[in-house]
Amino acid sequence: MSTETKTLTNADAKIQPKLGVKALVQIGMLSAIAVVLMMFDIPLPFAPTFYKIDLSEVPVLVGCFAMGPMAGVLVELVKILLNLVLTGTQTAGVGEIANFIIGCSFCVPAGLIYRTRKSALIGMVTGTVLMIVIGCFVNAFVLLPTYAAAFGMPIDALVGMGTAVNSHITSLSTFVMFAVAPFNLVKGIVVSLIVFLIYKKISPIFRIR
Repeated sequence: MSTETKTLTNADAKIQPKLGVKALVQIGMLSAIAVVLMMFDIPLPFAPTFYKIDLSEVPVLVGCFAMGPMAGVLVELVKILLNLVLTGTQTAGVGEIANFIIGCSFCVPAGLIYRTRKSALIGMVTGTVLMIVIGCFVNAFVLLPTYAAAFGMPIDALVGMGTAVNSHITSLSTFVMFAVAPFNLVKGIVVSLIVFLIYKKISPIFRIR
């Protein structure tokens, strides 16, 4: 087999999910860890209290690196579904779908780019940037309107909650700029740093590809 063929084969293996018994067990385990981590969330001083950071993307990103991006998507999906079963929803599933999209926008690009330690850094930076962009869009046009409707309050009331903690927040656009974007930036940095520090130590447990 030529070097070029081997390279293509490895690239295909990275993109295609390997859903053997071991992979399914590991996806289930990572999903369960992610659900537990969702329970421990921390508010940030520059955003309203309903924006809380958690580390549930750490197992998702580990799954992307260890088994490929499609495995990470499955971890994210199972995490969202399990959390939905455990806690219910007030947004008819819209919030959960939006969170799934935002989570995948971070982890999938990182998993696609990952080959070496250096490319892992590039992938996580790329994923963080995409999560910020997509997170701002989804929050402005999907999540915030959905939560406003679910809790029977106008968007201006949510903006006011942002103004209470950050005087720069005076409108929906500034809410996104000064609360949502920094929130996703902090989350991307924290999750990336943790995975960067622990992945090589735990990767033998998850090594499939």
